[in-house]
Amino acid sequence: MKNIKLKICGMKYHENIVEISALQPDYLGFIFWEKSIRNMDIESIPKIQPSIKKVGVFVDASIDEIRAKVNLFQLDIIQLHGNETIAFCKELKKLNIEIIKVFSINNFFDFSILKDFIPQIDYFLFDTKGKLPGGNGITFDWKILENYPYEKPFFLSGGIGKTEVDAIKDFFQTEVAKKCIAIDVNSRFETKPAYKSEIKLRKFKKLLCEITYK
Repeated sequence: MKNIKLKICGMKYHENIVEISALQPDYLGFIFWEKSIRNMDIESIPKIQPSIKKVGVFVDASIDEIRAKVNLFQLDIIQLHGNETIAFCKELKKLNIEIIKVFSINNFFDFSILKDFIPQIDYFLFDTKGKLPGGNGITFDWKILENYPYEKPFFLSGGIGKTEVDAIKDFFQTEVAKKCIAIDVNSRFETKPAYKSEIKLRKFKKLLCEITYK
């Protein structure tokens, strides 16, 4: 049995990063997309525990831009949240860094389009299809993931908050949940855009830690 990992995305404020990192999530996400209200506009990330992986989120950025941000912020993982191609992911692999490729899901999603991405990326992230590339604050029907046919591990995202704990428990009793590497949260834990509630996240993390799966 193992515990569910936690990714907290959309971090931006220096003091909040320090505060939330003290909860020791497995991943912290930083958005590098100027159109986002959570766009990272501080010049450095404060020092956090080495066990916490820093994830840089990009939307249709260039290779050069991503490379520069990886070096400047010492990112551990790149998360691609736009319309990046298979060829782009292949080129990005030359940076020798882990890659998450995001796909927005609805009830009619065709999982076969993922197949050719598999050799070029390390993880998928499944989010809710909405007006924005992410941070829409709504969940999708996780039952659709029962149609996911591949072994590549994935992150589960999309409007997840404390009210989804029971649904998370049920999901992690399913066979496909064995491929889910972490739960990704963002807007449902904010007191204002990009500022996360330490109290709410601490309670949520405790509830997650009580859920185990095979």
